[in-house]
Amino acid sequence: MNARHVSARTLSLSALALAITGAVLYAGPLDPPAGPVSSTYKTLNEVEPRIAINAANTPGDPLADPTPSVFKISQPGSYYLTGNISGVAGMNAIEIDASNVTLDLMGFRVLGVIGSLNGILVNGTETNLTIRNGSVRSFGGDGLSGLNGDSMRVIDFTARNCTGRGVGVGEGCTVTNVIADSNSGDGIKSLLGSTLTGCVSRNNGGDGINVDFYASITNCTSTANTGDGFNVGAACLVTSSLAYGNGDDGFATLNSGTFTSCQAFSNTGDGFDSQGGGCVITSCTTKSNNGYGVRAGADSTITHCAASLNLLSGISVGAGSVVGSSSSSANTADGIRVASDCVVLSNTCSGNGFNGSGAGIHATSSDNRIEGNNCTGADRGIDVDVAGNIVIRNTCSGNGTNWVIAANNVCGPIFDRTAPVSAAINGDSAPDSTSNINPNANFTY
Repeated sequence: MNARHVSARTLSLSALALAITGAVLYAGPLDPPAGPVSSTYKTLNEVEPRIAINAANTPGDPLADPTPSVFKISQPGSYYLTGNISGVAGMNAIEIDASNVTLDLMGFRVLGVIGSLNGILVNGTETNLTIRNGSVRSFGGDGLSGLNGDSMRVIDFTARNCTGRGVGVGEGCTVTNVIADSNSGDGIKSLLGSTLTGCVSRNNGGDGINVDFYASITNCTSTANTGDGFNVGAACLVTSSLAYGNGDDGFATLNSGTFTSCQAFSNTGDGFDSQGGGCVITSCTTKSNNGYGVRAGADSTITHCAASLNLLSGISVGAGSVVGSSSSSANTADGIRVASDCVVLSNTCSGNGFNGSGAGIHATSSDNRIEGNNCTGADRGIDVDVAGNIVIRNTCSGNGTNWVIAANNVCGPIFDRTAPVSAAINGDSAPDSTSNINPNANFTY
């Protein structure tokens, strides 16, 4: 073996010796300390301190108290149920009388009895409350009576068969994935500035969802309620929501509401009722309602909507409105009915006056712009009652009378193209068959 290989072997053995020596020198003591071995981990209660709802931890108030309760939360903290609980006649089941409280129902049920009061009562002006993950049913008052509670969160919660409201919350609250079913009052009620997402309200004796000003509603459904499907205050935003089979209007608002991608079907009243004006209704569908499809007040904008089979006018708007790119068909009266100061633009109106008498578009007052609409199969195509409107670039076909326009309106020429005026076309070009020399012309075809 040459010197180079001997030297390499010697170095390898030396390195191994150093590693072993270092391990011995730097290892800790082999003997454990005296006494029992204890865990260094925290308990669940140490990580998230929680208090069970029971007679010892959360004793209630007696019947003589102004708000008697079976259980009462009177200190901030996180509370939870350990099983189903039952109400007592003349009492609230759970009373919350503190701010900064989380109540986790843990999937359990709070069940009322005859003569019981509210399932859950927020007593006083409490803030920062969270109520989640469970159900309340069959109470003599509300399922959740929380109109005094501001900045609340109600999540994954069901209220059913209560004599009062299903769920009531105060200002600035969020209500998420809540179901209100077969309560005698409103399904869900919130005060101003609240947000509702993914909620269902059905078979309630009042409105399905009733919110005050400045609310936001997204992906909610309201069906078969005695009152309105959605009754919203001023300046609310309602998106991707459905109202079906309610006893009054599908969507009703005071004024200045915005409705986008909503649907109103088979409601006893109007599909959309926004008579207060200042509303924007976009990409909505209204069908088979017993009232108007859309009834909007002054200064409203209605675009890309479809209205059909409503028993009154499909779309009826007041002064200062804009109606654009809508579809209105088979209404007993008018497809679109406007008062004054409105824009009616690029709409499709078919089969209106169904078993009644109506026009595709009917302007009852002045200062309207009626442009680019197609009206077919009604008693009257476009009907303008008084002077002072402009009617351009519209088409009418198959109406009892295609055009009924009062004197002294500004009207583009009307070309009659009901008779064939062109040969068959098969290729890349063809002669003009409109004889249109005016870009604002109207056509009968």
